[in-house]
Amino acid sequence: MTRGGQLEIAPAFGAEFRTQLEDLFLWRRDVRRFRKDPVSCSLVRSLLETAALAPSVGNSRPWRFVSVETQALRQAIIACFSTCNAAALASYEGERAALYARLKLAGLQEAPVHLAVFCDHATEAGHGLGRKTMPETLDYSVVAAIHTFWLAARAEGLGVGWVSILDPAEVARVLLVPEAWKLVAYLCVGLPQEEHLDPELERHHWQERIEASAKLLTR
Repeated sequence: MTRGGQLEIAPAFGAEFRTQLEDLFLWRRDVRRFRKDPVSCSLVRSLLETAALAPSVGNSRPWRFVSVETQALRQAIIACFSTCNAAALASYEGERAALYARLKLAGLQEAPVHLAVFCDHATEAGHGLGRKTMPETLDYSVVAAIHTFWLAARAEGLGVGWVSILDPAEVARVLLVPEAWKLVAYLCVGLPQEEHLDPELERHHWQERIEASAKLLTR
């Protein structure tokens, strides 16, 4: 394989690799129960470099990862979660409310790594290519980077949990990020306490399994 304008030969991925790749997709689980073992900074940096290989509209690379490390900031995020979670609980009634109250919906207390992931809507990279008619593709690009990070973390034996029960404006205020940055995800990262092939919400009877097959419509 050569570079610098020379002809390159694409790598060949054999059957064993394809099977392992499918296993990686299957074992990519939203983790809420973490061990408190530290994760090396070098590994986190390596995972972020892999995440940056994700596709982005117009090559804009709008993802902005913020490592939340101080206890004061983490406690502010946890307080935000508690407020939003209480409001979410109040929207349910009866058995559904009781079930919701029993769910563990975040690993904010235990996870050794907290990453807030933003989309920089003021980025000039890419010169607006591809997003004049669909500006939301900027956010989608960040989601692609998050998924790439997630799979790379899983390949290293780490678990990732996506916390969405947060007020994006409050998280942005707490972390003092630029006004043009929009929160896309708050990630908890660390070694899982336990491993499960089935999703957490299925295992705890919130949502029964939905077949993973993609729906293909023809016109």
